[in-house]
Amino acid sequence: MIVLQILVGVVGAFIVFGTVLSAIRTFVLPRAAPVLIGRIVFLGLRSVFDLFARPSRPYEDRDRIMALYGPLALLSLATTWVLLVGGGYTMMYWAAGIRPFSEAVITSGSSLLTLGFVRPAGTSTVLLAFSEAALGLLLIALLITYLPVIYAAFTRREISVTLLEAFAGSPPSSSEFLLRHYRIGGLTRLDDNWLSWQTWFADVEESHTSIAALCFFRSPQPDRSWVTAAGCTLDAAALHASCLDMEREPEAELCIRAGYLCLRHIATFFAIPYDPDPSPDDPISIRRAEFDEVWQKLAQEGLPMKPEPDQAWRAFAGWRVNYDAVLVALARLTMAPSAPWIGDRPAPDSRPPLLGGVRSGPARRSDIVG
Repeated sequence: MIVLQILVGVVGAFIVFGTVLSAIRTFVLPRAAPVLIGRIVFLGLRSVFDLFARPSRPYEDRDRIMALYGPLALLSLATTWVLLVGGGYTMMYWAAGIRPFSEAVITSGSSLLTLGFVRPAGTSTVLLAFSEAALGLLLIALLITYLPVIYAAFTRREISVTLLEAFAGSPPSSSEFLLRHYRIGGLTRLDDNWLSWQTWFADVEESHTSIAALCFFRSPQPDRSWVTAAGCTLDAAALHASCLDMEREPEAELCIRAGYLCLRHIATFFAIPYDPDPSPDDPISIRRAEFDEVWQKLAQEGLPMKPEPDQAWRAFAGWRVNYDAVLVALARLTMAPSAPWIGDRPAPDSRPPLLGGVRSGPARRSDIVG
């Protein structure tokens, strides 16, 4: 019996320690870190949401359902932490001699929720009650403290996503982005735009890997998404760099690099495979006919196009290949709305594995093609 009590107490302490470590990694640690409890909660709840947000349903209905997923998953995670801490302490109370087991459950609940209607006998169990009450308050304080942080990052992200509708339409289109700037004489004044999106990509990368739940917080309007906004901006910069017969804009090319690094780091967190060093000749999800259609549209509007469409296609594909796979996978993972060259692309199931975590590096090329 003594051995069983010790074993149950150790297991309970391990559960409490693992839960507290999970909370610290999720909210306090300022970097992407694998959290098994969070992964189980988010993937388990996603399976339930997928039953109600099937692809056969209208997108507006699916978006309305999935809008609850991110916030509800975050609250479910906090609830899971509280239940695990309560369960772990229940085991420790039982190991400390509180009988029957139901009394250990009541003692744990009274301490965790700081109700105080049960005072355990003995110094050791009183100290356990004090520590449990402190941990319960700590978990609730963490959630309350970080909710403003989460929504501040969400607001920063959505300001640029909302502004993009004025530049690129809804859903956002890279060709429309270039056309609107050309019509108002702003095609040669895009440096500030590329710089602002470089900052946006850096902010999204930092916030969406430190607090990954943000990836699933959907935009207020169903036709908007941070993924489609990112893809539209990257495609617009790639079209500008590859197709327009204008003076080279380094900021546009740096924006592409900032963008694909952002998307790759988020994809790495979710264990989405990609080629870290793709060849410019590797296939992309955009067909040549689709590119030619956009080329003709821009040329007919009078934009200064380079003389060789074939060379422009190769240059565009060479830019797009850096972010094509991760962009399409993240669009599927977040159930992004359909948008030209982004949310309308077929993609393999990009749901992260249950026991996967943050990799030390991206997937090797052999992992993808082999």
